[in-house]
Amino acid sequence: MHKKSIATVAIIALVGVALTAVILRTQTQTTGEAAEGAAEPGPLDYPRGPHGARLLSDNSLQLEMTIYETGVEPQFRIYPYDAATKPIPPKDVNLQVELHRVGGRIDRIAFTPEADYLRGEAVVEEPHSFDVHVAAQHAGKSHTWMYSQIEGKVQLGADQVKSAGIVVAKAGPREMVTTVELPGEIKLDATREAHVVPRLQGVVLQVPKKTGDRVRRGEVLAVLNSRELADAKSTYIESSHQVEFTRVRFEREKNLWEKKISAEQDYLQAKKEAEEAELAEHVAAQKLVALGVPTASLSRIASEPPETLPRYEVRAPLDGVVVERNVTVGEAVDEDEAIFVVADLSSVWVEVTVYAKDLPAVHQGQRATVVSTDLGREAAGRIEYIGPLVGEETRAATARVVLPNPGGQMWRPGLFVTVRLVRESTTVPVAVSTEGIQTFRDWQVVFVKYGDWFEARPLELGRTDGQYVEVLKGLMAGDEYASTNSFAVKAEIGKLGATHDH
Repeated sequence: MHKKSIATVAIIALVGVALTAVILRTQTQTTGEAAEGAAEPGPLDYPRGPHGARLLSDNSLQLEMTIYETGVEPQFRIYPYDAATKPIPPKDVNLQVELHRVGGRIDRIAFTPEADYLRGEAVVEEPHSFDVHVAAQHAGKSHTWMYSQIEGKVQLGADQVKSAGIVVAKAGPREMVTTVELPGEIKLDATREAHVVPRLQGVVLQVPKKTGDRVRRGEVLAVLNSRELADAKSTYIESSHQVEFTRVRFEREKNLWEKKISAEQDYLQAKKEAEEAELAEHVAAQKLVALGVPTASLSRIASEPPETLPRYEVRAPLDGVVVERNVTVGEAVDEDEAIFVVADLSSVWVEVTVYAKDLPAVHQGQRATVVSTDLGREAAGRIEYIGPLVGEETRAATARVVLPNPGGQMWRPGLFVTVRLVRESTTVPVAVSTEGIQTFRDWQVVFVKYGDWFEARPLELGRTDGQYVEVLKGLMAGDEYASTNSFAVKAEIGKLGATHDH
């Protein structure tokens, strides 16, 4: 019995040892697999100092590299420590930093002790993307470090550039034409527009012309039945008969007076009546002409049938198009009622609204381009007139551009247009295409190309003509940049993640 107990205990002990070995082996494998599957360090995975910035270590000296930009231009503030990360007086450390940028540019920065750090004496210009070379002397020993800080920069091969459709251009001088755009409307040329009135009362008998019809000067637009015209014609006929009667009497009295048969008084009276009759006929004729009766037709009035006396023909005063018709058959019209508007559309006006703030940029004779986005059409002209008054409600003045309108159909009255005026024309030393400009962080940038590298370059921009923008600061003539599809470069930089870590 005793031997069996000992054997049982031994078996249990062996099973326990075996299980322990299996467990330890499993834990070792699991730990190894976890280590193999761990993510590699990223661009922001580096030792950090007490201020949360990059910490450089070399035996007895450590430097915490910060770029300070709160309320000041970006500057290095570097905190020195000993091996135990205990602060070292800044005056005990002699420090120089070189920033090696793409394109071969090197910024050398000296430092001055200040408070508990060393302050860089030069501005760290954006972008903060460079290879940093650090050289320090402390306690008779020299220390050097080198690291890379990447921000707003990406490397793209020729095949990637081609497949993304990125086009590279050179920044350089350009004639910059700045413009001001103002709203306008096509209007009838008032010097080629006629409001047709009947000049007498009547009832409309015929209207042979309708809106849109082309007419020649003198063509009949409408026919009226006018009692006023009939009375005027009757007066003229009567005055013509009176002229004939008084002329015969005058000739008789003149003949008798010359033969000493009648008194001179009778001759003079007959002469007076003849002259008065001719005057009355002349007045009656002028009234008919004023009513629109052609002078050549006056001699035929006396032979007209009575029923045609009230017939009055309203005629076109000029060659053009009937743009308005305000009369129908059977309608009674007044002598001053505008029953037609006829316009010569071979020339039109563009009335331009010039706001008070834009008045200094507009002057008579100025070049103008009239643009219709609806028609996909534009035409060149000049400012012919600028109104002297500013509207009380619109707070704008009216300017005018005269445009030729061949065929009368190219520019239709009532069409809204944009009028582009040249404000200034000058050549700027450096300009880039507007398509190449992107927003990066809080900058306006272009991506400058150095070999296979594209780097965001912050710009200070000036005037624009819509296609190009003047560069005041940040770029030199001859610098290559992504002018087309630059958003593809920005997208590639975005894939790298944020690296603005100081």
